Amino acid sequence: MEFDLAQTDALLSTTRAVRKRLDLDREIPDDVLLECLQLAVQAPTGSNQQGWRWMVIRDAVKKQALQDLYNEAGGAYLASAAADADAASQQGRVIDSANYLAQNLADVPVLLIPLIIGRLPDNSANAAAGLMGSIMPAMWSFQLALRSRGLGSCLTTLHLAKEQEAADLLGIPDHMTQAGLLPVAYTTGTDFKPAKRDDVAKITYLDTYKNPIRPD
Repeated sequence: MEFDLAQTDALLSTTRAVRKRLDLDREIPDDVLLECLQLAVQAPTGSNQQGWRWMVIRDAVKKQALQDLYNEAGGAYLASAAADADAASQQGRVIDSANYLAQNLADVPVLLIPLIIGRLPDNSANAAAGLMGSIMPAMWSFQLALRSRGLGSCLTTLHLAKEQEAADLLGIPDHMTQAGLLPVAYTTGTDFKPAKRDDVAKITYLDTYKNPIRPD
C-alpha cells in the first residue's frame, strides 16, 4: 500500500485542538462516531490487552452536570486567566478558547470519555506510562479520524479533578480509569493550518541530554 504523503502529512499537521469552532447545532450520527472509534481501536495497546472502553454522553442533563463538575474543578481559574490574558497573543487566544469551552461544554453535541480498565497502583512513571499508553494512542487516532470527516475535538483533563463524581454520574465502575474528556462536533469550516512550532532539531538530542542531533 502506498500512501499519499502530502495528504497524510496534512492530516497529521492540521488536526488541531478545536474549541471555539465546534458547531454546537449540528447533530452527529451514531454511525459516524462508531466509524471513528472503530479506527481508534486499531491503535497499539499494552500487551494487546485492548482494555479501552468509550463513554458517549448525549443526555442534556448529564452534559450539564459534567460542565458543572468541569467548572468546579477549574472554571474560576480559566475565567480569571482569560480576563488577564493578552488577547493578541497565542497564549491569550488559547486561554480564551479554553474558557469558552468551559462555558459551553454542555452545548457540544457529544462528550466522549475514554476509559481504560485498571487503576494506577502508585505514582510511578512506569505505572502511569503503562496505563495511559494503552489508551492515549487510540484517543489520538480517534481525533485524526474525526478531522478526516469534518469533525473536531480537543483533549481536556480538567474534570479529572472530579473523576469520582463523574464516575458516579455515569455509572462508571471503580476498576475503570477515565483518561480525559473529548468534546466532539462538526467544525465550522475545515481550513485548519499547521501550528507554529520550534525547529525540532533544537529539542532533539543524540545519545546525551542537551547534545544536539544537528549542531549549529
